[in-house]
Amino acid sequence: MNPKVKLVPLINLIGTYECKVDAKGRLMISSAFKKQLSPILQEGFVVKRAVFQPCLELYPMQEWNKVMLKINSLNRFIKKNNDFIRRFTAGVKEVELDSSGRLLIPKDLCHFAGIKKQIVLSSAINIIEIWDKDSYEKSIDDTAMDFASLTEEVMGNSDDNGVS
Repeated sequence: MNPKVKLVPLINLIGTYECKVDAKGRLMISSAFKKQLSPILQEGFVVKRAVFQPCLELYPMQEWNKVMLKINSLNRFIKKNNDFIRRFTAGVKEVELDSSGRLLIPKDLCHFAGIKKQIVLSSAINIIEIWDKDSYEKSIDDTAMDFASLTEEVMGNSDDNGVS
């Protein structure tokens, strides 16, 4: 193995946690997420508006860099690519844990997600979604009836039938 190659751990976050945001927009990352992120915690994060839901997405920096590699490969002389890049990166902010282990969520992003006081941090494989608690519960309730058919449509055509 090449000693210059840095092995990057795969991120596979697990868990959904409720917490509070203070008046300044600071939230405490759950100890369970901190433990899962410990190898890369010091690298920082990027927070952005979600594309499909009224929530925020918190990307560990290594995951954000992977997304940026894909986006940087887009031809910017094609208008729809340029429009996508502008919309995708609108409001993106780099954030770090402060000395107390809190993240400051910028006001404009709190407003976008309707974040008030009670929030939900929900794992989404390699990122954490940040939801206003009421919006999260409504989203889960709204999709509950369709989840069986969605599961069948998305996962039912797999060749391995869930067997590894």
